[in-house]
Amino acid sequence: MLMRRRMLAALLATAAGAARAQGFIKALPTGPAVPARVPELKPWDGAATPALELADLDGKTHRLADYRGKVVLINFWATWCAPCRDEMPSIERLRSALGGRPFAVLAVNVGETERAARGFLEKMPLSFAILLDRELRTSRAWGARILPASYVVAPNGAIRYSYFGELDWAREDVLQTITRMMG
Repeated sequence: MLMRRRMLAALLATAAGAARAQGFIKALPTGPAVPARVPELKPWDGAATPALELADLDGKTHRLADYRGKVVLINFWATWCAPCRDEMPSIERLRSALGGRPFAVLAVNVGETERAARGFLEKMPLSFAILLDRELRTSRAWGARILPASYVVAPNGAIRYSYFGELDWAREDVLQTITRMMG
């Protein structure tokens, strides 16, 4: 029993430290207040941009290569993922704010059925492409192990930024970063 308590205490301490480091909590009950860090897009220093070719809910195939000349936000999400659902309205606001500009959103539903994705869209109508990655091949190729996982692809087709976790995509600094990428 003592061993379980120690393991639980260690686990909780690790989780609290990670949450504070990510800016999710401002202070631990026993420590001084720590200013919340504003989440930022992370400059990409990973491998080359993987291919992306998936069908949307209407069966139309979307290839990342077809979006050359545009900034593309690729967002990996699932209906069971609360942070994924929570950030969708901000992605819609970003898309709307950049309407008519060289910008696109490709929201890749990870491992779910068309029915699950359509059920979600009945509750939250979105006007960007919802792609289905039922076999998880694309998600794995992109390294989307945590949901939501997002990548911002430059007009030349290279990933420029990534973000793992929920982000307010309609924030002014995020909008400015994406607008600057449009040149």
